[in-house]
Amino acid sequence: MTPTSSPTPGPLHGKTVLDLTTALAGPYATLLLASLGARVIKIENPERGGDSSRNNSPYVTADGLQLRRTGPDDMSVSMMARGRGKESITLNLKKPESREVFFDLARHADIIVENYSAGVTRRLGIDFAAVQQVNRRIVYTSISGFGAQGVPGDGKAMDTIIQALSGVMMTAGEPGDAPVRFGLPIGDLVAPLFAVIGTLGAVMHADATGEGQHVDVSMLGSLTSLVACEPFDALESVGFPLRTGSVVPRLAPFGTFQTADGWFAICAPTDSFAEGTLAAMGRPDLIKDPRFANRDARVAHADELHALIAEWARTRSSAEVLSAFEHHGVPAAPVRDTATAVRDDVVTSRGEVVPLVHPRFGHLDGLYGSGLPVVFSRSSADLSKPAPALGEHTEQVLHELLGYDDERVSALRDAGAL
Repeated sequence: MTPTSSPTPGPLHGKTVLDLTTALAGPYATLLLASLGARVIKIENPERGGDSSRNNSPYVTADGLQLRRTGPDDMSVSMMARGRGKESITLNLKKPESREVFFDLARHADIIVENYSAGVTRRLGIDFAAVQQVNRRIVYTSISGFGAQGVPGDGKAMDTIIQALSGVMMTAGEPGDAPVRFGLPIGDLVAPLFAVIGTLGAVMHADATGEGQHVDVSMLGSLTSLVACEPFDALESVGFPLRTGSVVPRLAPFGTFQTADGWFAICAPTDSFAEGTLAAMGRPDLIKDPRFANRDARVAHADELHALIAEWARTRSSAEVLSAFEHHGVPAAPVRDTATAVRDDVVTSRGEVVPLVHPRFGHLDGLYGSGLPVVFSRSSADLSKPAPALGEHTEQVLHELLGYDDERVSALRDAGAL
């Protein structure tokens, strides 16, 4: 069954999420909840033009991809990716009238997700304690740089700040190199994964007990917890350098190497894989060599082993190298660029990468976004609904979900609440 052919709704069908997020970490969390079938109502600040992602160049326009907006229907690629499957309403939460609307929405919600700096929701009067007064079952998820307790200073965090503080920048590159910032914004992307895990656990608890709770996730804690998955201090204490560049000596042969026309990765730490590596290189005579005959020996002589692989591969094509490894059962793969990777039939057929669609201009060839990398045997996972325009669903939500009449909606607009 393909990801788009399931006749059943997503596993979160019937759950309503109020999305108070902006930028990347929060919107990615609510994107995942939307892909699981939840109704996600994105609440955007009209005074600031909505989610900051709406102002991220480039934009999809009637004339294709452009660095600047050219018309009112233009939409940033960032919003096209992060706003899929959501409804958008505008609320100016600094207005008392809008907070009344917010609490009416909260009575109908199962989940609220916010990524304000610590303390902002309390100052606005819409924090977990306030919402729980109107909805005891609410699951209130906060994603912040450092956690709900806050830190000295303004407590604001961006991905690069979190990468710097987590230690992850010192795990890549060669010894002595400058810190390496990961091109993928991993600080912004790891936190929402933990946020969704925590949210789903809290939803299960609420369904079982009727009690909601606050789910508090920090970007710094999320990324640092992953750094701690590797015992870097222990490795350094026995002589393994913290930064090993393109290879991993303690797993030799393991790393990335250059061919005559590209690069490949090899992961062959076991005896059988290492023997296959030497055989693929036409050096079966080295299989019994004391330097490479077992794992500990290969680790001790990792530099020599990796140098042999590099020398052998340098004059051969990637196709020749990978064919030889495949023939001998060695785990190896080409290092692909992002454009090639996102077009892989394996990931596109499973809905793990999907085309991005503009609500008016359709799909621009070559523009892809993340899908849900989970395939259910019964439930569906769908992100085919395009991102909404700012405030596109305001009146629909107020009329249909809250039962407001035209007069009340007009009064809210006149008061600057919407």
